[in-house]
Amino acid sequence: MPKVTLHKEDLLYAQEVDPGANLVVLAGIKKFPNLSYGCGMGKCTKCTTKVLSGAEHLNPPNWKEEKMLGDKLKEGYRLTCQLTITEDIELEQS
Repeated sequence: MPKVTLHKEDLLYAQEVDPGANLVVLAGIKKFPNLSYGCGMGKCTKCTTKVLSGAEHLNPPNWKEEKMLGDKLKEGYRLTCQLTITEDIELEQS
């Protein structure tokens, strides 16, 4: 099972998730409660996170991420609602 490590507000949260999980869906049903999120559809950017490690295991950014994040994609930022977790990943969210 993939392990997700989330750095947020000087705290560290680590949790295993099912392969193929979407963290915003898990946050919505209180199974990954420390993640900030909003619409879950790539429109509000409230779930923006910086990928610290594991980016090579993610699908390339989709058109929603390209539209909403622009140049921030080059800095390692992604919309968590658009990610499918298949391998270990480390994220940072402010």
